Amino acid sequence: METYQVAVVGGGMVGAALALGLAKQGKKVVLLESHQPQPFDAAQPMDVRVSAISMASVKLLESLDVWAHIESMRVCPYRRLETWESVACRTCFDAGDIGLMQLGYMVENRIIQLGIWQAFQQYPNLTVQCPSRLKHIDFGEQANDLHLDNGQKIQAQWVIGADGAHSQVRDFARIGVTAWDYRQHCMLIHVKTALPQQDITWQRFYPSGPRSFLPLNGQQASLVWYDTPQRIRQLSQLPSMQLAQEIHAHFPEELGEIEVVQHGSFALTRRHAQQYVARRCALIGDAAHTIHPLAGQGVNLGFKDVICLLELLSESSSPDERAFVRYEQRRRPDNLLMQTGMDIFYKTFSNSHTPVKIVRNAALKLANHSGMLKKQVLRYAIGLS
Repeated sequence: METYQVAVVGGGMVGAALALGLAKQGKKVVLLESHQPQPFDAAQPMDVRVSAISMASVKLLESLDVWAHIESMRVCPYRRLETWESVACRTCFDAGDIGLMQLGYMVENRIIQLGIWQAFQQYPNLTVQCPSRLKHIDFGEQANDLHLDNGQKIQAQWVIGADGAHSQVRDFARIGVTAWDYRQHCMLIHVKTALPQQDITWQRFYPSGPRSFLPLNGQQASLVWYDTPQRIRQLSQLPSMQLAQEIHAHFPEELGEIEVVQHGSFALTRRHAQQYVARRCALIGDAAHTIHPLAGQGVNLGFKDVICLLELLSESSSPDERAFVRYEQRRRPDNLLMQTGMDIFYKTFSNSHTPVKIVRNAALKLANHSGMLKKQVLRYAIGLS
């Protein structure tokens, strides 16, 4: 039976970044993943799943020596972020206000994952088991035995659950979850735009939920439509021409003319693991926490988990339980703060009472002229403070 210092279960963006970072530290790592990312071809249509990558996340990817390769495939920088409900009360954030060239990048999830995977071959101490699924874990005092669906058994001193919101590792380790349904679905719509490329991402709030614009390469964009489950199901069943008509009727005029390319949707649920570490297992990314995506912070919080864990585990050649305990102590409060902030924001803007609308629009107008406070909020949002 092969023995490893760390087994990372889940080879998506966050799990792959952690596995690569641990391998760079010289640790013996195995990564378990069921699907290998599809190779890149510039002629491929863009994926529906897109993430707004913060500058803190870019710094992590640069430290792993993968950002240049990701950037050479397909990324779209954005410089400005604007949000409003009433047209007269807009809040606009500009990278120039804090001395940056851009606030971040819009990147397809698969492109990020692929860029990380292509660096694996540089590290003989990193083993990739793909396709492979975890069937069972036998827990021990010094190591855990992992049983795979191909009949193989491996041993690891520590198991990292990076296997998403429905984490098997979390279930096997008997870690509970606090969760609730937002009673809202999210529709992602890839469109071609008549307007030329823009350097801005924007979001306008409506009683049924926000609608967002994420710029992509060329004259393309990803639209995000939050609404009731019934409404999103109805929209998902429309032919592309009719869906485009609905978009024109319900999105701000800033969008301009569009052509629908493809779309997908998913339910929104808030989850937070009741602990991050148990039985020589640790949770990162969506396995530990999911958040309302209206601020685009989901994957960035996962990368913050990676940054923290890599820093703590770099202090010794072998994974130390004290490092995992400190990881939870550091990351849990920050993740909870971001979750709570997004929940307050979501509930505030889903309230249609006139006095609440007046107060929140006044707050947005005030925020746009708040000087240093506005800059500090922006730095926190992009992970630089």
